[in-house]
Amino acid sequence: MTSYLISDLHLDESRPQVTRAFFDFLRGPAAGAGALYILGDFFEVWIGDDDDAPLAAEVAAELSAYSGTGAELYLMHGNRDFLIGEDFAHRAGAILLPDPTTVTLAGQRVLLMHGDSLCTRDNEYMTFRQQARDPNWQRELLAKPLEERRAIAAQLRAVSKSMNSRKAEDIMDVTPEEVEKVMREQGVHTLIHGHTHRPARHAITVDGESAERIVLGDWGDLGWCVKADGDSLELIHWPIA
Repeated sequence: MTSYLISDLHLDESRPQVTRAFFDFLRGPAAGAGALYILGDFFEVWIGDDDDAPLAAEVAAELSAYSGTGAELYLMHGNRDFLIGEDFAHRAGAILLPDPTTVTLAGQRVLLMHGDSLCTRDNEYMTFRQQARDPNWQRELLAKPLEERRAIAAQLRAVSKSMNSRKAEDIMDVTPEEVEKVMREQGVHTLIHGHTHRPARHAITVDGESAERIVLGDWGDLGWCVKADGDSLELIHWPIA
């Protein structure tokens, strides 16, 4: 059965064309698939499952309709939507996946990650990531009123954008040694992740054996997915109108 993997759609009210493209993807190429994996940063920002924004409800309804056809739907947290919880997953008919997760695709064991934890040279981000994934920090944030959370999210995005504009490109990419370490620990020769917005297929070596790192692209002018079918993994892109 065919499976699809996507990442980094950054769904947001300001980019309705990407939301439409995603819904078209569900009703088109992904229709009839056995499984769809969304590997983080599905939303540009997620302030909690109690978000009353129309986009959240619309996307949940579309996902529920899709999973209702019998397709298995999986969601992994990214650095933008790490607050997605079980309530939204239930409404969407999705299963939350831990990062990292190993699955069988195209007849092989494949490691799935969002990818941000691989960027270990970005010390500022890694410090924030540790804080943001702390359950106590998350509980305190989710206890705040919605409007306050929206303001905090907007401030965090502005700070992140400013900081990233001053960082060297290689700092914001994955650390090769960390990639090899994680793949070795998980006992895999194929890794699929997003986060970096640098779609490509990289031939690498892990403990002297051939391996591959497949990077999903972000959705903007193009849509990106990995199609797992039979014994093949294919990185695909198409224009978004």
